[in-house]
Amino acid sequence: MDAQRRNQYLEAIGVDVWVRRRGVQVVPDVTGAPSTSVQVARAAAEMVLPAPEAPAADLASRWEALRSEVISCTKCSLHSARTQGVFGVGHQGADWLVIGEAPGAEEDRRGEPFVGRAGHLLDAMLRAIGLSRATNAYIANVLKSRPPGNRDPKPEEVAACLPYLMRQIQLLQPRLMLAVGRIAAQNLLATDMPLGRLRGKVHHFGELNTPLIVTYHPAYLLRTPADKRKAWEDLKFARSVFRQLTEGVRNDGDRS
Repeated sequence: MDAQRRNQYLEAIGVDVWVRRRGVQVVPDVTGAPSTSVQVARAAAEMVLPAPEAPAADLASRWEALRSEVISCTKCSLHSARTQGVFGVGHQGADWLVIGEAPGAEEDRRGEPFVGRAGHLLDAMLRAIGLSRATNAYIANVLKSRPPGNRDPKPEEVAACLPYLMRQIQLLQPRLMLAVGRIAAQNLLATDMPLGRLRGKVHHFGELNTPLIVTYHPAYLLRTPADKRKAWEDLKFARSVFRQLTEGVRNDGDRS
């Protein structure tokens, strides 16, 4: 990416300069005692997943079957007030999976996660580290239906929806997950820890033990622009972790 375009993306997310991070520290995840809602999320997240199937045609049909299940889902009461289920968007071969909390009003109307002002900011954040929902990132939410008034998800709603996300992860098999916002991070990691204590660490998620990084939700950054620089540090950290992962794979291939 050329410097002028990169600086335009950084300006869009409220960061003026590119600051190189001097190394990456991978810190083990430490969680506290789980609450009832955390236990519900943990039970769903620890599901044993079937082995992925290889043929591309079959993979495409599994994606479409899962989408149809989400669109027609009635497993919790949220279906009664939604306009439509919001499945996910992006490249189905992406190495990055970005996960938010739940659809908002605009997402509910359009059937796509992260649209509107928060979506534009998320796109700018991703472009700043060379990502795009069209080419190399996939975006989804923990909940597939909008909670009334954008309230926090209830434990039973997370328990109903998280298996869908688990199946998306199984189909996608991302190299790295980026959880945006406290609600998404706490539900994915089955913890009550505040977002500030979850940032700056490499966590791991689910049966596939996928590396997971936590940052702020774009909607929060729109309300609190002073924290955009912290979000930029999170993005650089995630990018450096991803580079470590991909370089490790290349090095293993060189030695074989």
